[in-house]
Amino acid sequence: MASTRILSIIGRKNAGKTTLTVALVSELARRGRRVMTIKHSHHPADVDRPGSDSWRHFHEGHAERSLIAAPDLRVLFERSADDYDPVALARRYLADADIVLAEGYKRAPIPKIEIFRPSVSPTPLFDAAAPDAHLWAAIVTDDLDFQSPCKVVRFQDTMWLQLLASLAIECAQAIDA
Repeated sequence: MASTRILSIIGRKNAGKTTLTVALVSELARRGRRVMTIKHSHHPADVDRPGSDSWRHFHEGHAERSLIAAPDLRVLFERSADDYDPVALARRYLADADIVLAEGYKRAPIPKIEIFRPSVSPTPLFDAAAPDAHLWAAIVTDDLDFQSPCKVVRFQDTMWLQLLASLAIECAQAIDA
């Protein structure tokens, strides 16, 4: 891959977005890709313990940024405006990736793979009449009867994950575009 590319993994609540994202990351990494992820959230992240030194630096000291540096892991806490633009976030923090998978971001104008499970919702998010319908790279589903004008990949298909990983590489958008 010449430049960092991005694609979102979307779906309804409890459809399996995280499980699908983890599987795709694993498959893309197996292929030798440098894969990074962004997880969209509507609530504040709570990943540090109140009273710990790093928590105190950030919360009591009001540091703009705090970096926890351990032998095999780095965690950055940063105060910033509510910037939910996944392309801007990828440019700022993940520009050395081959591909960035952004879980969530269903309204972002980037290519999407949707996970659709009829047991969670009777209809997918995809709407063929919507102005952004062209952004759907694929819908992955366990519904054997589901039909769509965009590519449909079924969990029951042989090598579904390999096919989906190839689609992700092919359809992801360059972040410098």
